[in-house]
Parts: sequence; structure tokens; C-alpha cells
Amino acid sequence: MIAESLLCIALNIYFEARSEDLQGKVAVGSVVMNRIAHERFPDSACEVVYQAEYHSGTLVRHRCQFSWFCDGLSDNPYEKEEWALAYVLAIWIHDIGLPDVTNGALWYHSNDVSPPWATTNYIQIGSHKFYKEVN
Repeated sequence: MIAESLLCIALNIYFEARSEDLQGKVAVGSVVMNRIAHERFPDSACEVVYQAEYHSGTLVRHRCQFSWFCDGLSDNPYEKEEWALAYVLAIWIHDIGLPDVTNGALWYHSNDVSPPWATTNYIQIGSHKFYKEVN
């Protein structure tokens, strides 16, 4: 179970933030952990990472919590050094509990998009904007 969780967190870090600096990678991993701890989201890393919309049992393209999972591209890491770093960070985030640089963020998006749910209340880390729940 822990090995599977580490794999899911590492894949998310790799595909969502492999071009980011260390803080950006940790931020993406932190969002996964923040969601696990929140009542609105699933209880495991893999359920969080693979949360998506399905129609008749088929994954709906571009309707996932994390875009890499349903973009139609390969989900196999190909940059060995970045994959190794993502996996080590997953261990640190999951097992050691690195500080959450997002201050509790549950959502993020890249600067390249402007989703309708985005607000002006975010933390900028690298090329991503991180949002936490506002009460």
C-alpha cells in the first residue's frame, strides 16, 4: 500500500512539475497530501491522483483532477533523473512529512491556463498558482 502511494505521488510530481525547481515539485506533492487529509477528497494518494470523470466506465479525456492522467499521452516517465528525484520527493513528502510550502492548498493550475474557478487569492510557486479552501 505504501509503495503504491509513493508511486502515485511520484508520478504526479513528475508529470505536473518535472520542469519546476525543488519548491515547485514539493508544492505539487503537498497538494496530494492535503487532499488526502481533507474530507472532500479520497483517502489515499492513488485515489486522489487518479480522481477523474468516467462515462460508462471509460475515462473522459481532459476531465481529471490532474491533467497528465487523462491527456491521452503516455504515463510512463522517460526522464530518468527527474523520475528518480520525483520518487525521492514522494518518499520525503509521504513518509517524512516535508513542510507544506502551499499552506494547505487543495488546487493548483499552471500559469498557462485560467480556469473559471480561479480567484485572486493564491500563492505563486514557480509556474503554478496554488489555492486553498476559503471559508
